[in-house]
Amino acid sequence: MAKQLANTDIDTSGRNSAQGEKAPFSYIWVPASQFTGCGADLNTGGASWSCTPHADSCEAGSGSRIAGEGDALVIGATTGPRRPVEGVTQRGTRVDNKTGDRIDLGVRCARPGTPEAAEAAPVVITVTREDFAKMPVKPLQANAGPQDGWLPVNMVNVLYTEPTTQELSVELLDTPVAIRATPASYHWDLGDGNTITTSDPGKPYPAEVVTSTYTQEGWYDITLTTTFSGQFSVAGGEWQDIDGTIEVASDPVPIFSKSLESRLVNGDVPIDEDEDPWVPERAPDTEGPKDPEARHRNI
Repeated sequence: MAKQLANTDIDTSGRNSAQGEKAPFSYIWVPASQFTGCGADLNTGGASWSCTPHADSCEAGSGSRIAGEGDALVIGATTGPRRPVEGVTQRGTRVDNKTGDRIDLGVRCARPGTPEAAEAAPVVITVTREDFAKMPVKPLQANAGPQDGWLPVNMVNVLYTEPTTQELSVELLDTPVAIRATPASYHWDLGDGNTITTSDPGKPYPAEVVTSTYTQEGWYDITLTTTFSGQFSVAGGEWQDIDGTIEVASDPVPIFSKSLESRLVNGDVPIDEDEDPWVPERAPDTEGPKDPEARHRNI
C-alpha cells in the first residue's frame, strides 16, 4: 500500500537504525503546503483578509500571499520580493518507538543539499485497487418488495438502497491515510435469472425507479452488489483517485412470489392458516423456478 523512497527511521544522532539497534525515535516528515488565515469568510461586507505562508515554509521565501477585500481577490499581493525558493515544505512528527507517543515538530523547508533533505527524502504513499479491496467497506442495505416478505406474481417489485459514502482510516509509515468509498453503480440479481445494472439507487414505493416482476410462484433471493469507487488522502492532503473499483455484496433479501387465485369463501369464517398457509415454509419444493425468458437490463 505504501512505497517509501528513503529510510525515515533515523535516531537523534543521525545513525541509521537499520545498521544496529532500533532507534529510540522515528522522524516522519510529510510534504505539506502551510498557509495561515485561509479560513476567512468571503462574505465579510468588504473587510480585508489575507492568506499568508507559514513563516518556516518554503513558500514564505517566495513572498507569496493571497489577499482581498470581501469577496474581491487582490491579484499579485505579496509580503515582499518574489524570490523562487527550491525545496519542499514538510511537517514533521517524532514518534517514540517504545511508547508510541507523538510530538508535532512543526514545519520546515527542506532545501536540496541540506541535512534536512538528506534525512527526510520524500515518502510516497499510494493506495492500489488491491489495497482498496482489503478495506472493510460495509455493504449497503438492499430493500425489495413489501415488508411482509411476499408479493403477488406479476406485481411490481420496487428495488432500492440508500447510498452512503464511507470514510475509513489507516496508518502507513506512521502517516495517517484516509480512504473514501463512494457507491458508483448497483447490480441486482433477482434470483430467477433476471438481473439489473443501474447507476440509480432507486427510491421506496410508491416510486418505481428500479423495479422487477416475478412470473412464477416460489421463494427467491434478491442480491444487491454495489460497485464502489475510491479515493485516498495522505495526512489531510488533497483527495486522489484510486485506480479501479471494488464490488461489495449485500445480504440477500428472501421474498415469496405468490400466485393468487380467485375462490368463493364464506366471509364469516376466518381462513385456516394451518390448512392453507399464505406464505409456505421455504423448502426445496417451494423454491421458485428460473424465468425461461430471463434477461439482463441496464437502467
